Amino acid sequence: MEYTHKPVLLDECIKALNIRPDGTYVDGTLGRAGHSREIAKRLTTGRLICVDRDLAAIEAARERLAPWRNRVRLVHSNFSELGSVLAEEEGVDGMLFDLGVSSPQLDDPERGFSYMRDAPLDMRMDRTSPLTAREVVNAWSLEELRRILFDYGEERYAPAIARAIVRRREDRPIETTLELVDVIKSAMPPAALREKQHPAKRSFQAVRIAVNGELDALPPMLKAAADKLRPGGRLAVITFHSLEDRIVKRTLRQLAQGCTCPPGFPVCVCGKKPLVRLEKPFTPTAAEVSENPRARSARLRAAEKLDSFDI
Repeated sequence: MEYTHKPVLLDECIKALNIRPDGTYVDGTLGRAGHSREIAKRLTTGRLICVDRDLAAIEAARERLAPWRNRVRLVHSNFSELGSVLAEEEGVDGMLFDLGVSSPQLDDPERGFSYMRDAPLDMRMDRTSPLTAREVVNAWSLEELRRILFDYGEERYAPAIARAIVRRREDRPIETTLELVDVIKSAMPPAALREKQHPAKRSFQAVRIAVNGELDALPPMLKAAADKLRPGGRLAVITFHSLEDRIVKRTLRQLAQGCTCPPGFPVCVCGKKPLVRLEKPFTPTAAEVSENPRARSARLRAAEKLDSFDI
């Protein structure tokens, strides 16, 4: 069957990367290989390094990227380990990171990401990792649960939901996704249950982020990416919720900031120079959102590595 999946903000990503046929590129979040296929098509003597923490994604990509196997390297790793993955590379010309949960992970009920289907509480992007959603829900303290629900899910009913989880697990462990949904609903007022957004969406996001350590890895990954880019190299990052977008925005601004000396200093003594130049962010068009509702909250941020002569 012909592979027809079109990834989020595809045209904008390809434009942002400004792909050279002889360049070296990194797809740090391979997923369904949609972005990688389009990058690989544009390479002749260049190379593409594809990284994903989900071994299932790596295996599926072998077939999807088979026509370009001579220019593609697949790496089972986490983008938090970008430095070691690229240790032998002198530099790269472009990097792409799509921070969303991939569709196969969401659509496979056994992965436990969905609050719409019953499945064991898992939520691991890397299924070799020991930490699962079941452990977070059943073993983490009341205070830790409240913190992640508030910080990672921006859930305004975090204290009540955390207390409901602890009460329930004192009776018996919470084993499945729909059991967790019921506990979450039991802690929310009727008005919240009538809102358009599913009442468990924010809590599931929080638990997933905690299980996979998604946010903590972003600043060091972005700094490592900027360091490894060649002058003129491009960095493109797709975010899907406000928490990760704020972190990406703040980190890229730090990388784009030059001298931090007080305004009154006659000369710079800090020696800090900007690494990148930021570009205007992109969001999906109405047509793309209509075709793929999961793209609705996506935002693409891009930056170009500065040459020392540009600084």
